[in-house]
Amino acid sequence: QVQVAESGGGLVQAGGALSLSCAASGRTGRTYAMGWFRQAPGKEREFVAALIGWDGGSPVYADSVKGRFTISKDNAKNTVYLQMNSLKPEDTAVYWCATNLKTNNYVSRTAWIYWGQGTQVTVSS
Repeated sequence: QVQVAESGGGLVQAGGALSLSCAASGRTGRTYAMGWFRQAPGKEREFVAALIGWDGGSPVYADSVKGRFTISKDNAKNTVYLQMNSLKPEDTAVYWCATNLKTNNYVSRTAWIYWGQGTQVTVSS
């Protein structure tokens, strides 16, 4: 079994920064991909960022967060981080971590196998 746990959400003013962490444990094996999605009230869950590939992987980002968010990974801890800078009110959402892909379409939520419980990020204006 695989457990995925996010941490680090909270409340921040617009223009501020937050860092999220996601640790995968259990029978993950070597992790080829880890990523972040978010879901705002009344909207569908959308892709935010991911690391794709062995030994850390290459970062990919949604256009809405490019230049503001940075994804990174500690391979030894099987933990992925999302550094979020220059936050905007529209970044307010529940942020979900996902690991292990079953298809190459990493921007689709259905491509990911294991999910965390989500962590709330609220950006006030």
